[in-house]
This record gives sequence, C-alpha cells and structure tokens, in this order.
Amino acid sequence: MEKVIQTLKRKDGEKRIPVLKLELDYELLTLFDALQKDDNEQIVKSKKKLAELRNEWILLEA
Repeated sequence: MEKVIQTLKRKDGEKRIPVLKLELDYELLTLFDALQKDDNEQIVKSKKKLAELRNEWILLEA
C-alpha cells in the first residue's frame, strides 16, 4: 500500500514541477523588482515565498 501511495504522490509531483518552476521564476522577478525599488516589505514577502517554494520543490524531489 505504501508503494502505491508513493507512486501517486510522484505522479502528482511530476505535474506540479512545471507549475512550481513558473512560480519560482515569477517570484524571482518580483524580488528583483523589489530590490531595484528598495521596497523592503516586498523583499521580505518574496524571500518568504521563495523559501516556501524551495521547500515544496525539495519535498517533490524526494
């Protein structure tokens, strides 16, 4: 049963990875813009979001 669950999670993860890449690209662009504008509030938000996306990516790759 455990192997079936892992297989299903992997298939869902394979569909999620392309979307995750787009989200990472968008958030990196948002962070870049915030750095250019010296918008500290947005910098903090973007870094937090990027950390969350990174953690999700690591879980999907496992």
